[in-house]
Amino acid sequence: MDTQQKPVIALTLGDPAGIGAELIARLLARPEACERANIVLVGDAWLWREGQRVAGVQVPTQAVDSMAAVRSRADTHQPAWLAMDTVRADQVTVGQAEAPGGASVLQVLNACMDAARNGHIDAICFAPLNKYAMKQGGLRHDDELHHFAQYLGVTGYFCEFNTLGDLWTSRVSSHIPLKDAAAALSVDGIKAATRLIYRSLQANGIAAPRVAVAAFNPHGGDGGTCGREEVDIIEPAVRQMNEEGLPVQGPFPADTIFLKAQAGQFQAIVTMYHDQGQIAIKLLGFSRGVTVQGGLPIPITTPAHGTAYDIAGQGRANVDATWQAFLIACRMGASHRTSFV
Repeated sequence: MDTQQKPVIALTLGDPAGIGAELIARLLARPEACERANIVLVGDAWLWREGQRVAGVQVPTQAVDSMAAVRSRADTHQPAWLAMDTVRADQVTVGQAEAPGGASVLQVLNACMDAARNGHIDAICFAPLNKYAMKQGGLRHDDELHHFAQYLGVTGYFCEFNTLGDLWTSRVSSHIPLKDAAAALSVDGIKAATRLIYRSLQANGIAAPRVAVAAFNPHGGDGGTCGREEVDIIEPAVRQMNEEGLPVQGPFPADTIFLKAQAGQFQAIVTMYHDQGQIAIKLLGFSRGVTVQGGLPIPITTPAHGTAYDIAGQGRANVDATWQAFLIACRMGASHRTSFV
């Protein structure tokens, strides 16, 4: 790919007490990574050295002094390296969630979002972080997605997508108690979640995505005898989307909808609450899952698994999900770049 056509992808090292730096070292040790993108790696120098040591690899990089210098690089066969001083090695205990590590993650991600707002990068792929450490380190939101949305000035609908290979899921409600999930359903909310995942799949290279909507109640409500959310909310939402030209299908009972997707009938499922989709996705392939932050002005992806504190520093981290997150960032970053060129 021509240097000027490659999307500029920012990679971060994640929580310094976890497996993030090792994962990024393994990813960048693959020659095909730099063939797909103009990569800028952002983080602390000592942590990057440690990640390479644990992974047993050495990755040559080109030092840059700002994000603004990345896009104009003539040679992108090596990652650009932007060093930041956010946390000292003696402030980090491997395998433990602590405030200095969480504050480091926030500082690096904020720098990447600043670069995105200034048009210097096309997508962000971040290594695993820990929400508890981030809250100790200054995060004022429930999760990183809400931090991203506020930092980037998002006023419209946004949500997490969880992906596994060619299958994507979104959800109408997310990090709320299950007892509140029914009250969180609305026609407008379902339509917003569905439109967003449809557009995001198009940005990922699928011209006409096949999207299904899940029911909420057992057996899809059995015509209203086992709950009326399908009759009163979900079916009207699907009908209105069809009338508006969005060819989605459903609602389908949640205990069979993933079988249809696994058989290739659908590429995306809109679920009604967090675990309705998460349990299925993680059972189908926990080590390969990816989280995409949907509804933001720039693509942001990450492996769906966590910091794996129990194996941090042992050289055992599986890079598959991080690689998939990087590939999605490349595809969506290329689409994002094209839309602004």
